[in-house]
This record gives sequence, structure tokens and C-alpha cells, in this order.
Amino acid sequence: MPGDTKFGVSDPSQRGAYMGHLVDDLKALEKMLADGRFESGITRIGAEQELCLIDYGLRPAMLGMELLKNLDDPHYTTELAKFNLEINFDPRELGGDCFAQLEHELIELLTRANKAAHKLGAKIILTGILPTIRDSDLTLENLTPVPRYKVLNDALRELRGQDFSFCIRGIDELITSKATVMVEGCNTSFQVHYQIDPARFAEQFNWAQAIAAPVLACATNSPLFLGKRLWRETRIALFHQSTDDRGLPSTYREQRPRVSFGHRWERHSVVEYYQEAISRHRVLITPSMEQDALVELKEGRIPKLKALCLFNGTVYPWNRPCYGITGGKPHLRIESRFLPAGPTIVDEVANAALWVGLMHGMPDDCASIPARLKFEEAHGNFLAAAQVGLGASIDWLDGQSIPARTLLLDTLLPIARAGLQKAAVQEADIDKYLSVIEERVQSGKTGSQWILDSIERLEGESSRHEAIAATTEGIYQRQKLGHPVHRWQPSRLAEADGAKDRWSRVEHMMSTDLVTAQPDEPVKLVRSLLLWSNVRHIPVETNDGTLVGVVSSESLLAKLGSGDGENDLRAADVMERDPPTVTPDTPVADAIALLASRDLTCLPVLSNGKLVGIVTDRDCLKIVRSLHGVS
Repeated sequence: MPGDTKFGVSDPSQRGAYMGHLVDDLKALEKMLADGRFESGITRIGAEQELCLIDYGLRPAMLGMELLKNLDDPHYTTELAKFNLEINFDPRELGGDCFAQLEHELIELLTRANKAAHKLGAKIILTGILPTIRDSDLTLENLTPVPRYKVLNDALRELRGQDFSFCIRGIDELITSKATVMVEGCNTSFQVHYQIDPARFAEQFNWAQAIAAPVLACATNSPLFLGKRLWRETRIALFHQSTDDRGLPSTYREQRPRVSFGHRWERHSVVEYYQEAISRHRVLITPSMEQDALVELKEGRIPKLKALCLFNGTVYPWNRPCYGITGGKPHLRIESRFLPAGPTIVDEVANAALWVGLMHGMPDDCASIPARLKFEEAHGNFLAAAQVGLGASIDWLDGQSIPARTLLLDTLLPIARAGLQKAAVQEADIDKYLSVIEERVQSGKTGSQWILDSIERLEGESSRHEAIAATTEGIYQRQKLGHPVHRWQPSRLAEADGAKDRWSRVEHMMSTDLVTAQPDEPVKLVRSLLLWSNVRHIPVETNDGTLVGVVSSESLLAKLGSGDGENDLRAADVMERDPPTVTPDTPVADAIALLASRDLTCLPVLSNGKLVGIVTDRDCLKIVRSLHGVS
């Protein structure tokens, strides 16, 4: 990327020149539309596959650049995080065996990538959010060393003016903040492209918005982040919050996020869509531009609209219009960005067939969606589908409220089948891929459901960490077999055995659901907390989470016996002050050695100086027994 493109630091003249190119690109686009330059009468589909790299311990493998170099194939490209890559598939005309071809190409390119990854001590997994990702993976050191990603991070951070905040509530709750955009790299998707007729942009785009919720509901595959069970498709909330460039909100001023479902139905051409986007969102990247779109057009060439395409790539609606050129003819397509990666290749192709079939089979009476469905209802549907998947109730056309499963089975699958038949897709392929959707919906076994069921079942015989490790290896092994997720067998705890380092760090074994006391609280309360919680240690902390000591049942009993004389004592009077501590990244072997050498029964765990967990001698004994197969 030429020049210094950092937001707020780039040469003002370069920034101004880029903005001029952006405006000229829109003018050129408008002229091409008016002159009928766009391709029509043909529909093509395409896809982009994002993937995760993991090592044999099931941890993110920061090998994206090395793998890309070894593959040496333009189909493969970088993603924001070092542990991700993207595969771009060749566009193909809708019809015949196009979906079987897509599946074959997916298998071929993913197999190649997996073989190359194995040579680097890694493997590839398809999942919306990698279950084993941890907080320490989300640092700038793991940002892919490509200039535009650093530019993007700096620009979003400067616009926001503060850390990125996260608040997602599901079965569990996530409340945290991050200083960088790295959380965005946790999201991996399977993006599907569908070429549209520019003259019908508004009606086709609005239909894409209307069907997004039920399609997402049956495709969810991202229920975990940082070990917490959140939304059925947590990517939707996580991507939204990880790229939110808005500063402190005002009760008076409306500000629109960079990742969104949208804010209204489209009414006119794609030109108005882009005008709205440019009006509402700051430009993040301002490279120098050599091509003048209007000059190119005047000289009889089709301009690439580089400035517009670059800007469009920094705004992330879940359905995104895209401009492109195929065979010397410009075209317009819609990119669905809401589908997650995985659980298997056949599941992904089935999701694509459902969405493309619905797009191509849009009923004539659905050309006027705004008259039949409120935009706020479509948006609410999308959020409900992300939150609860197939359990969502969909506000559908003409005031109907229909369970997502019923809507899919009774209404949308028949429309998709008719759309694929209209495109002359092979009947055998229609049956194959839509039956995957039908059986998945009937059984309720989406990728998210399989993951949650696995975690719940395995936690009965293991820790959350070990359950997640076994589930992650279970995903990898079942992906290799290729059966769709609704036919997957339950995961087994033994599947975590291949992760040799699953107990390598303290964070893998520490307890984080802590009962604590404050220094001035009475010993009578501390003694009760020990009994009520059935624990042997009560950490003592201040209001801001700073550890000041630990009270153990053994020390309390030794000092006070039966409890006589405790009325006037406080926790600070009986706690062990400044106890030895460890961090989440401390090797388990070092923690065990410290416990043994100091004859300790517990080690508080601190992160950035704050109490986050505790490890006991019993935890260590359990791990040692587990690793040696002793019950």
C-alpha cells in the first residue's frame, strides 16, 4: 500500500485526493447504470471461506503468513489475525452442478491447506468462533503483519477514542473491554455472493434483508467466546462491538455502527446506498489512487472503482452490495456476511444453496417487502435468530408471527427449491443440499446446539476447559468425516487426550467463580462463607479487586478453635498477608512446584494485578491423576 495511510496522520492532500476519487467513482457508477453498461441476464454465485489455524494442542496457531507462503496460490489470502486465513473461490454461473462444483472446490482447497498446515505442526478447523481461543491470544502481536490491518486498528481506535467495550449476555455473561480491534479476528464466516440485476437492486436487497433471520437461525455455529456460552451466533454481537468506532454516545445525536443490519429499507438504486454509507461513516484508509474512473469511462474502459471498493470493504453490513467486473462487464452482487464457517463443508454448501435458492426464487408478491414488513421487525428478527437460533419467533409478512422452524419448513424451503429449479440446478443436488437443511431444522441440531450439548454433557465429568478442548477436537475429527452436523455423534472426553498441553497453564485449571471477603468484614462472616460455599480458602480483596490476603479454613481453625473470641475480629486480623501468587499464563508445572516447595494449599491467580482465580493443591492432584489415567 503506497504512502502513509494511517488515519489522521496521512498527508492531507493525499486524503483529499482519495476522497475526490471516491466521489468520482460514485459518479462513474451512476453513469454506467444510466447507460445500461451492467451485465444482465446471467446470475453468478461465489464464496469466501474463512478458517482457523490451530496447533495440536487445539490452541490458535499464529502461522497464517508462513502457511500462505507455502501454499503460493492466489486463492488463499490473509485475514486480520495470524491464526486465520481466507480462501476466495472462483465465481460460477448459477445452474447445473454449480453447488457440487463449489463443494468439490472447497474440499480440494481446504485439503491442500490442511496438508500444508500439518507440515507446520498445525491443522485447520471450520468454526464461527474458535472455542479454545483465550484472552491472551488477542494482542497486537498476533495481528497479521500487513499494513492495512495496522491502519484499520489505528483508525478505528482513534475514531473511538477509548477501548472497545463488550457486553454480551446469553447463558453466561461477557463484560470486558479491549484496547485493539483484535477481537474482530475471532470471527470466521462463510460468505456467499449472489449477482443481481442492478435495476432491481432495492427489491432484491430488501428481500435479502427479510430472509436473513430465518437463514441465520438454522445455520448458527458460534455459541462460545472465551469459554462463555453466549448467543447461538455470538459472531453477530462480537463483530458489531469489536469494530464500533463510535465514541461516547449522546442521547441527542444518532450515530450508526460500522457493523449493522441497516436502518431502513432501500428505496432506490445502489448509488443511493453508497451515498448513504459514505455520508455516515468516516474513511479509514486513504491510499494514493492513480486511476481516474471518469477518465477511464470516457476512454471506453470499464473502471475498477478502486476507491469505492476499498471504502466498501471497511463498512460491514450483514448483507453488503459489491461491485465487480467479470469478462470485461461490470456487475452488482449481494454478499451475505452473516453465515458462520462450518460445521462441515456440506453444511456450508447447504446454507449457500438455501440462501441462493431463496434469492433466486423471490416470489413476485415479495418485490414490495416494505409494504408487508416493518424494517424494525426484520431487524428484530435478525437479532432474535442470532440470540436463540431455531428457537426464534419470526415476525413475517402481513403481520404474521411464525416460529423460525415452521417458517423454514413450510414456506422458505419450498421457495428455495423453486428458485433452484428456476435456475436449472441439478435436481439431485437440490435434493441433497436442501434435505440437509430440512433434516437439520427438523432435528434442531445446528452446530451451536451440538457444541452446547457437548459442553453440558462433558462438564458433568470434567472441567469447562477440558470439555471445550474435547469439543474442539470433536469438531475437527467430525469435519474430516464430512457428515452434516445433525448426524454427528456426541463428543467424548477422551477426544481431549490429543491436546497434550490442555493442562499447560494455570488458566486451564483455576477456579474463577470466587467467593471473597473484604478486609474489614467480620471473621464470623468469613467462617460462614467457608461453610456455606464448601471451600477451604477465602481470598480477601479490596473493592477494585486488589488481593490483600487469604483466609484458609485450616488457619482459621488453628487461630480460633471453636470460634470463641471471634466477634471483635475482622478478616484482616486472621488472613495470610501477601500470599504467593501466579498468573493465568504460569505453567502448571511451576504452580505445582511452588505449592510443594512452600507447603501451600492454594495460589491466588492475578491478571494485571487483580484477582481473577484461585488454584488449590486438590486441583493439581486432580490434573495429575487425569494425565496418568487415575480416577
